[in-house]
Amino acid sequence: MFVKRPYRVVVAKPGLDGHDRGAKTITRALRDHGFEVIYTGLHQSPEQIAEAVLQEDADAVGLSLLSGAHLTLFPRVMAELQNRGRDDVLIFGGGVIPDADARTLKEQGVAEVFGPGSSLREISAWLEGALDGLEGDDAST
Repeated sequence: MFVKRPYRVVVAKPGLDGHDRGAKTITRALRDHGFEVIYTGLHQSPEQIAEAVLQEDADAVGLSLLSGAHLTLFPRVMAELQNRGRDDVLIFGGGVIPDADARTLKEQGVAEVFGPGSSLREISAWLEGALDGLEGDDAST
């Protein structure tokens, strides 16, 4: 399967979480799958992440969080994107996020949440399909 165009994805570590192995791993996997990936590095504020999405004209943002602040930081990133007119960006996340919290995040607009042990191939294929689907929606309007 080929993406409809080269999608741009920002991968970010919001807050004070200093564990970035997962973020770096998903960054490489997405890059190897054909995405253009921008990794923002550690300790990013929601404002910095939204600004990176805006500056990079990203199609999606992946938030990686292990600190337990996902119910606070994910919605703040979404609000900052909305403030910048980029509420069209696909948001997905990963980390140690309990199932109940993942459901809450999805109800708030996060497209998908991946936990430890998720297959990199499945994440890449899911993101490709989700963005291709959004691209198809844009083509029909």
